[in-house]
Amino acid sequence: MLNFDAELAGRKRLMQLNELDEFRLHAYESAKLYKENTKRWHDKHIHHSEFEPRQLVLLFNLRLRLLPWKLKSRWSGPYEVVRVTSHGAIELRVLGGERTFLVNGQRVKHYYGGDFDCQKLKVLLAND
Repeated sequence: MLNFDAELAGRKRLMQLNELDEFRLHAYESAKLYKENTKRWHDKHIHHSEFEPRQLVLLFNLRLRLLPWKLKSRWSGPYEVVRVTSHGAIELRVLGGERTFLVNGQRVKHYYGGDFDCQKLKVLLAND
């Protein structure tokens, strides 16, 4: 019982608990700021696309695995947009087909192509 003062020990313990609460609140505030900055950065890098009916789009194939078709493109199509819902889903139809299917709007991108002229060209390089 040397140097034992119950009132002084109680005040010291109360100060330690208050300090612990301040650390906890500071950690919550830091985590909140970090999440806000991360969300702002993520939202800044999202590309919004507007789709309209009768527009041509490409569809991203999620199920294509890495090894069997390593050099195959993951984009298939073109498909025709039939309708766009308010929550972001898009109804697509195969060109010249009747069957329609619904996909997530983030899996499609605009199709700007057409028929490409695939010709081989010879380029001769002169040796000096």
